[in-house]
Amino acid sequence: MLQGDHPDVTTGSIVDELDASVSTLDLNDGASRPNVALGPPSPQFHTPIDLSSSVVEPGSAREADSNSSPSGDAHAPSSEHLHEETNSVYPAVHIDVSQPPLTRVSVTAENGGSLPVPKQLTSQDNEPDSLTTSRNIPPESAKPSPSPLVPSSRVVGPSVFQKVVSKTRPHFLPPKSREEDRKHLADWEAMMKESRAAEERRRKGLQQRRIARELNIEKSIHVWEKDILPDWRVVHRDPTLRKLWWNGVPTKLRCVTWERAIGNSLALSRDSYRTCLSRARRALSSGVFPSDILQEMEEDIVTTLPALHIFHPESGPLYQELKDMLCAWVISRADEGLSYTRGVSKIAAMILVNVPTPQAFVTLRNLLERHCLRAFYGGTGTKDDVTLTYHNRIFDTLLADSMPKIYFNFKQHQISPAAYLPDWLTPIFLDHLPFEACARLWDVILLEGDSFLFRAALAMLAVLEPRLSFPDRDELLQLLMGQNKAAIEVAKREGRPLNGGKYEIYGVDEETLWDRIDSMEDWWRESTWRRLTQRELPDL
Repeated sequence: MLQGDHPDVTTGSIVDELDASVSTLDLNDGASRPNVALGPPSPQFHTPIDLSSSVVEPGSAREADSNSSPSGDAHAPSSEHLHEETNSVYPAVHIDVSQPPLTRVSVTAENGGSLPVPKQLTSQDNEPDSLTTSRNIPPESAKPSPSPLVPSSRVVGPSVFQKVVSKTRPHFLPPKSREEDRKHLADWEAMMKESRAAEERRRKGLQQRRIARELNIEKSIHVWEKDILPDWRVVHRDPTLRKLWWNGVPTKLRCVTWERAIGNSLALSRDSYRTCLSRARRALSSGVFPSDILQEMEEDIVTTLPALHIFHPESGPLYQELKDMLCAWVISRADEGLSYTRGVSKIAAMILVNVPTPQAFVTLRNLLERHCLRAFYGGTGTKDDVTLTYHNRIFDTLLADSMPKIYFNFKQHQISPAAYLPDWLTPIFLDHLPFEACARLWDVILLEGDSFLFRAALAMLAVLEPRLSFPDRDELLQLLMGQNKAAIEVAKREGRPLNGGKYEIYGVDEETLWDRIDSMEDWWRESTWRRLTQRELPDL
């Protein structure tokens, strides 16, 4: 209790009654009120407290006096009690908002002496004063202290607008009734459910077809060994054997079949790989091997058949063999002034999976010397680079004949074959199709030659045809590059892997692609291909 306080009215009860907006409080009456100077830096207010409105504690003597008032008014104080309060000495409480919270409050007695500050005024739990609040200046004690990032427990859901807006009618049309909107939404969900079920049935049917075809391939191995391997050229003269080849070469016979189908037009010896590899190792050990080519080679290997995990730089068992073969290939082309070309790592890896390394090197050299592939791997600024332009024109003509709607849409948005065809043909579809589909494509490409490269490319566009009606150029290019965001999200939601071919997110698989290739038998003519090549490439 402060000195001079009335025994029935404590300082705590008075302070609890104070309004937070008051800067200076004087508990004396008007006669004995001390003068408080007002001045900068912060404004202060001088407000008297009406003693009649003081808080009366239950059970106190003052409450008894008020209850025994002659007038019968429970709130009227007695004259004796009022006289005693008037003659009492009260302290002056000063609150300076410009000071820190702990030194903002001071209590001064009437005689000028200072008094201890009550705990209620120095507590940091006090509410901020209204003067500070009215000026939107938060006091230091009210500033939130930095707290660690804690995830909000608030549940994010649809807003009120999203709950009432129609999901089955555009916003610019008249609204539906609630019953009609619910009915149409239920119909849409039923259609989507049936569509997913139909897609699942289609996938299961294609899977069963693939399994049946692979069983037939295994059963036909004796036919391969007896009729095809002795002289593989007989396939061109026998339609039955040709159809057997188109169904796919048995895996264990791919090594010898590919070697014989590709041939050795460069007349490379069996020691050519060892010779080129020793030159490459000497260049690497002496630091002569170009570092930029080595870096480009490493980046190309990282993206080579990631779904197989056998060429990974850290854990792949065939990583070093692939790198050695690529280094030897670069050295073998150095005499021609040619450098490394991105995409060759995929082709070398595909051959290396089926053919031992020394024979794989010879096979790689001869395969990339074929006319069409030579145009992609010949180097920038060479005659082969000019030939690539003519291949784009040939494909453009074939596209106009086979799929005029896609051709017109591409022309309307200025998308030429140069925007997507090199990305397909340089790695021979290994970046965009599943491994099994590519293996079967390679079987037929080695048999039919360059024409089947363009036929397979047209089949890929035919599978993508329902998606190629976008009226936006960027959307079309993203789809052709395998980066359509909506398709990627659907693939993630369905749990499909994204480290295989880029077009797997569009549902392009082996059976679907070959359905399109087989349907092209009605209009594809080898004579058309020869006519176009003779017109565009007369020196072929």
